[in-house]
Amino acid sequence: MASAAGPTYPRAGAGGLAENLSIHDSAEKLDSSAVNRVLMEFLAYFGRAVFVFYPVYLTGYLGLSISWVLLCMVMATWWKKNRQWKDARIGTAIDFVDNETQEVNRELQSGLQMATWVHFPEVEKVDWVNKVLQQAWPFFGMYMEKLLKENIQPAVRLSSPALKMFTFTKVHFGHVPLRITGMKAYTHEVDQREVVLDLNICYEGDVDIDAEVKPPITAGVKGLKLQGMMRVILEPLIGEAPLVGGVTFFFIRRPTLQINWTGMTNLLDSPAFSSLSEETIMDIIASLMVLPNRMCVPLIDQVKVDQMRFPLPRGVVRVHLLEARDLLAKDTFMMGLVKGKSDPYATLRVGNRHFKSKIVKENLHPKWNEVYEFVVHEAPGQELEVELYDDDTDKDDFLGSYCLDLGRVKKDIEMDQWFPLEDVQNGEVRLKLQWFSLKTDPSLLRESADGLACAMLAVYLDNASNLPKDHNEITEHQKHGKNSKEAQLTKRKTACPDSFVEFSVDKDVQKSKVVFASKDPVWEQGFTFFVHNIKTQQLMIQVKVNEKKTQLGVLNLPLSRLLSSSNMVLDQRFQLEHSGANSQIKLKATLRILALEKPPPTIILEPPPQNKQQRPQTNQGSNAPVSTPSANTASSPALSSSTSPAARASSAPWLADNQNGSDETWQPPSSLSNMRRYDSQSLLSENSIASSRFDLSEGASYPEAIRKHQGSFGEIQLTVRYATLRHKLIVLVNSCRNIFRFSDNGTDSYVRLYFLPDQTWIHRKRTHVKKRTVNPVFDHKFEFDVSLQEAQTRKLDVSVKNGKMFHSRERKDIGMVMIDLSQLDIVKGITEWYELTLPGLKKFS
Repeated sequence: MASAAGPTYPRAGAGGLAENLSIHDSAEKLDSSAVNRVLMEFLAYFGRAVFVFYPVYLTGYLGLSISWVLLCMVMATWWKKNRQWKDARIGTAIDFVDNETQEVNRELQSGLQMATWVHFPEVEKVDWVNKVLQQAWPFFGMYMEKLLKENIQPAVRLSSPALKMFTFTKVHFGHVPLRITGMKAYTHEVDQREVVLDLNICYEGDVDIDAEVKPPITAGVKGLKLQGMMRVILEPLIGEAPLVGGVTFFFIRRPTLQINWTGMTNLLDSPAFSSLSEETIMDIIASLMVLPNRMCVPLIDQVKVDQMRFPLPRGVVRVHLLEARDLLAKDTFMMGLVKGKSDPYATLRVGNRHFKSKIVKENLHPKWNEVYEFVVHEAPGQELEVELYDDDTDKDDFLGSYCLDLGRVKKDIEMDQWFPLEDVQNGEVRLKLQWFSLKTDPSLLRESADGLACAMLAVYLDNASNLPKDHNEITEHQKHGKNSKEAQLTKRKTACPDSFVEFSVDKDVQKSKVVFASKDPVWEQGFTFFVHNIKTQQLMIQVKVNEKKTQLGVLNLPLSRLLSSSNMVLDQRFQLEHSGANSQIKLKATLRILALEKPPPTIILEPPPQNKQQRPQTNQGSNAPVSTPSANTASSPALSSSTSPAARASSAPWLADNQNGSDETWQPPSSLSNMRRYDSQSLLSENSIASSRFDLSEGASYPEAIRKHQGSFGEIQLTVRYATLRHKLIVLVNSCRNIFRFSDNGTDSYVRLYFLPDQTWIHRKRTHVKKRTVNPVFDHKFEFDVSLQEAQTRKLDVSVKNGKMFHSRERKDIGMVMIDLSQLDIVKGITEWYELTLPGLKKFS
């Protein structure tokens, strides 16, 4: 389970400055226009009230029957409902027309249960695995029947006195096997001695399981639906049969579960209990198969099960929740007539660990400046989930969310940027993230005065032996001494204890599961703690009885002892204090130093000097950028010195192609996804206002704000595919993100598209204008009547433009991209993010 430290607030100086800023922001000046607007809204509200209540007064004044009032109310209510029904129908139709692609995709996903490989090109179709599962499913049912009756049934009986008669009377896993709808393999991002597979699992089984709780009470399950992504790790790879030392599998995130109950448990199908029952079962599954818990199958004797089930985490992510901006105003006054602000707060989650920030009152641009720390077990894979809410007395309003794969943080080491909030119209959150590696070098230890962690402690709890039955046995042992005959005679015949272990490092307390009725309990669980001061902190271990919470043994382990041990690891049996004479506990404690590595240095190669006299003319030069999908959404890193030889070899053809272009400004990227070059075939006349490809080598006609911009111009997501049955090329302009901001309210933008070599006004395609946002969503589809052979020889010229600069002579381009369709598999289709550039600007992000 991912661990985290609580929020760390700024020191006095920074805190005072933040407080002054918040006070200054809250003390807004009311000008005359704002006062007039509020007064007009109040008068409008008052006029509506008079319009509604005056007919009632008039009816009473004229002495008419109350039936007329009731009749009018019924007619008005019917008219209002009928109008709402018509508006809903019209609105649904308009929404479907505007978002036809999204609606069709949503219906296909929900109605047809389309496989993952249909939507994501990197996910593979694995029909052969499903055939193997179908053939082996009856034998899997036999294994599960044996497991339930021999392992689960005794554990259920021991869990409660009311379940002593619990018995499985029927176990049948049906004829519908588990299906794998897609598989993604990781080979380059992981260690060379392992293979990582992500399996998208879908199970809609006709299981039939009946159990007798206590005569005549029966329970059962008939039908089960489970969906989730399971990660399978084959490690270590060895040089002898069976080539793989072991198999580890687990769910990175909690899967979804739906159960059809039978028998007395039909009550659990009611809305009041269904979520509760399924949530309880999901907690049981999470304790077994959701990170950090894993299930392991060792294939050779040399592999240690504890290292497979509880390996050291990949690292630690420190998340600085800094601020947000442009949030939605959810608080309203006077029945919605007057818009207020919001009281935003944020929740952060990694795995099963989540935290809540402080609440900033009445602010659409809140500043938190809080720090959280999370242990990361799998990267890529695990995600940081950030959700923003407006604090209310009844139900908190949703302000947006964002999910970030922590593999990006591991790759970039440090990130500090604004992230657009999803599922809302506008809003951004600023996060600073740092990736800390786990080291064994004590010289890297840096204790922080801000209350941040300097090390991480990982504890693997294995088992205990010879525990006393209860606290009375410990007292008798201390009173009569070891091996005393009197102690043996006075020993009470009591049942074996139901024990668990409680770990604590200062205020961080974690508990193990309960092992019932055993003097030699086996837990096999892992725990992680953040350490702030190794010299003074210690790990306190208490073995307790489940219900009475009395101690069966205590152990205090100073963390400084780990610092001086070999490889900062202690793996042994420890004698318990205040316990039996031979009571011991076996555990493994590992200490690791948190080290913030520096990002890899970037190398920017200057282009070779060229003779200016050989530069082509304006109407013949190269000026349209050709781009490939962007791999890094945060930035465009330069070529790293640590780039692998394979990566350099793969980029060699692009380098040669670029150098043959002769006159363009070139910056070598770290991968093909950031490559940009110019193409002389996409030129238009300077007299064409529709064109965005003037040859302006120095960017003289761009707005001054763009010419001075030093960062990225954003990215655009496009879907390109060829419909072979209709003989049409389909281009879907999905959305843009992080485009250039022209004002505090954002940018009014639209997308212009040419299907080269067609460059006339008639062939120009454009989307609608999306106003006041730097993350516009277009979802606009264009179709071109062209054969497949011809489409594979042509190019797409795409430009994102500013929609407000109608009367300016300056160029309206925000960013451009040229897509060579000969480099894409348009029959299969592709959906990618492309980096936006501007030709002639010799600036790099």
